[in-house]
Amino acid sequence: MAATRTSPWARLARGNTHTLGLLVLAVAVAVLFSALNPSVYTSPLNIESITLSIPEIGLMALAISIAMTTAGIDLSIVSVANLSALTAAYVSVNGMEAGMSTPTLTVLAVVLALVVGMVCGAINAVVVAVVGVAPILATLATQMIFAGAAIALTRGEPIYGLTPELTEVGSTTVAAVPLIFWLFLVVVVLVALVMTRTGYGLRATMLGASATAADYTGIARRRVLFQTYILAGTISAVAGLVMVMRTVSASAGYGSSYLLLAVTIAVLGGANPFGGRVAIWGTALAAVILQMLSSGFNMLGLSSYVYQIAQGLILAGVWIVRMEGARASTLINRKRNGRRDAEPAALTDLPYEEGHHEGSSRAVAGSGQVH
Repeated sequence: MAATRTSPWARLARGNTHTLGLLVLAVAVAVLFSALNPSVYTSPLNIESITLSIPEIGLMALAISIAMTTAGIDLSIVSVANLSALTAAYVSVNGMEAGMSTPTLTVLAVVLALVVGMVCGAINAVVVAVVGVAPILATLATQMIFAGAAIALTRGEPIYGLTPELTEVGSTTVAAVPLIFWLFLVVVVLVALVMTRTGYGLRATMLGASATAADYTGIARRRVLFQTYILAGTISAVAGLVMVMRTVSASAGYGSSYLLLAVTIAVLGGANPFGGRVAIWGTALAAVILQMLSSGFNMLGLSSYVYQIAQGLILAGVWIVRMEGARASTLINRKRNGRRDAEPAALTDLPYEEGHHEGSSRAVAGSGQVH
C-alpha cells in the first residue's frame, strides 16, 4: 500500500500547534481592541508604545524558557538584568567623565554588561550542576546575591546617563517601530536557531525530557547545564541593556514585578516547567499578546487588577486546552495502534515543538553517544 504523503505545511502545523494557536489569539486580541476603539488602538503612537515595552520582558521570558527546557528555572533574571544595566551605566558615566571616546566607551559598556550576565549565569550553573542544588532554590539564592551586589555597586542610588550611541539606539525607530524591538526579534531568531538547529539544543531538550535517557546517550549533564544557564544569563544581560537604553538610567530595584510576569509569559508560550519542550517563538508571541492586552485594558480604563485576572485566566485556559488536546491525541494514536486500554500520556510526554521531530530523542538514543 502506498504511503500517504503529508505536505510540508501540514507537518509544520502539526509540530507547532501551540504557537499557531497563540498566533490566532494575537490576531483575535488585535481585532477585538481595534474594533472597540480603532482610532486609539491602531494609532502609530500606540503601536510604538506596545513594541517599546515588549523587548525587556520578552527577553527575560526567553531566559526563563531556556532554563525550563532542561527542567530548570532561573529566578535571578531580573537581578542579572539590573546588574548588567548598572554596569553599562556606571562604565558610561565614569568613562565620559574621564574623557574617553564615546564609541570606544559604548563597546566597552556593552561587552562588560554581557560579561556580567555570563558570569552570573556561570555562577548559577556551578550551584545547580556542580553543587547539586535544585534550580529553583539555587537561583532564588543567587537572585538575592546579585541584587545585593547591585546595591553595593551603587549604594542603592540609581545611575543616570549613558553614552550618546546607546541613548540613540534606545530612542531610534525603524519603519515606525523602535529599534530595540528589532533587536529583540534578532535575539529571538538567533536563540530559536540555537535551540532547534544545534547539538546543544537537542541535548538540552533531551535532558529536560528525561535525564535518565540522556545519561544512556552519553550526554554530559554538567556541560549542558553550564551552557544553558550561561545562555540565560547572557540573554538577561541583553534585557538589562535594553532597559538602560530605553530609560537612560539604571537601578538595583528596577522591574521588581517582572519575574512572575516573565514566568507567566514563558509558560503561556509553551515552555514546560517539567522540561523537554522548546518554546522560543511561542514565548515571543506570548510577550506580544500580554502587552497587547495591557495596552487594550489601559485604553478602556480598566485597572491593573483586571489585567492580572485576565493573565491568570488565559494561562489557565491555555494549559487546560493543552492537557485535553494531549490526552485526546494520545488516545487517538493508541487506538490506532490497538492499545485502547492504555492511559493517556501526561503533558510532559508531548513531543518536542518548534523544529524538533517527534522521534528525535529516540533517534539519538539509538545512535550511540552524544557529546
